[in-house]
Amino acid sequence: MKKHLLLGTGNFYKANLHVHTTVSDGDMSPEEIKRIYMEQGYSVVAFTDHEIMVPHPELTDEGFLAITSSEISVNQRLDCDFCFTRAYHLNIYSPEEKRNCFRGFDKSKLWFKHSDRFITPEQEQISELRVYSVDCINDFIKRANEEGCLVSYNHPVWSLQDYSDYSSLKGLWGVEVYNTACARNGYFDTAAPVDDLLRAGERVMPLATDDAHKLCDCFGGFTMIRAEELSYDKIFAALKNGDFYASTGPEFHEITYEDGVLKISCSPVSFITMTTDCRYTFAKRSQDNSLTGAEFNLDGFLDLCKKNENQHKYIRLTLVDDKGQTAYSRAYFVDELLSD
Repeated sequence: MKKHLLLGTGNFYKANLHVHTTVSDGDMSPEEIKRIYMEQGYSVVAFTDHEIMVPHPELTDEGFLAITSSEISVNQRLDCDFCFTRAYHLNIYSPEEKRNCFRGFDKSKLWFKHSDRFITPEQEQISELRVYSVDCINDFIKRANEEGCLVSYNHPVWSLQDYSDYSSLKGLWGVEVYNTACARNGYFDTAAPVDDLLRAGERVMPLATDDAHKLCDCFGGFTMIRAEELSYDKIFAALKNGDFYASTGPEFHEITYEDGVLKISCSPVSFITMTTDCRYTFAKRSQDNSLTGAEFNLDGFLDLCKKNENQHKYIRLTLVDDKGQTAYSRAYFVDELLSD
């Protein structure tokens, strides 16, 4: 039976899942953000202003969806120069369009005085102490998940974090593998944290975002969401279920699995690779950026999986074009491929 891992039919919506506005430290208003992203073909933007959750339902219409979200930070030290301070930065995405508060809000953490005017009475009732520790971060993620929120782990390279900081995190939904603002300042994230967490049994999704604070941060990393319609419930469900891919340029058109064979169709690229939780990979290359698909027989990999039952077995796909732009599928686990 053919299993459609990423459907080639239906609607794909281009999204930026990380942006800052004049609500916190962005140069542009929410209205300006909507305008410039729509001009570039985007249909979805998550407004992730620092430390405060401000819904923007007034921006949503038949061609645009504003996702209610916020970015929180937990710094390691306050007694040294910020440039040397490790920090956890997490985005929280709300399942409710008009939510105006979240567990974990801490009024003292608002970076900017002008953000105070957006504090709601509901948020005034919440005050949560945050400390730089895995236990504290995991507790925050757990409580956000209990409220139905999705949580992403942002720009670990810029945050000066390494394996010891993220390897024990539990319950994350996504991890940034590309962040435009950081990359354009020399901080290039990789897919390594995604694979580290996948191998630990965490079913995290790769994300490519802008983290835009100003115009020069825009239109680098994006998410293509496959959903039935451009509505809050449908888009949020698609994100939660992993019906999307992350990219800085190339496009996945369809991914299917049938009778041991994985098939990929895509925009023209020079490199298609399938990586796994172990040293078992497939790759297809072209010198002239002419690849528009690939087929990989997984029988050997599946036989290997049967002999190593305790591993967290998955496949993950990457596209690279002749400009070095990259697209990342989410991980598809073997139990998902073989399920009825």
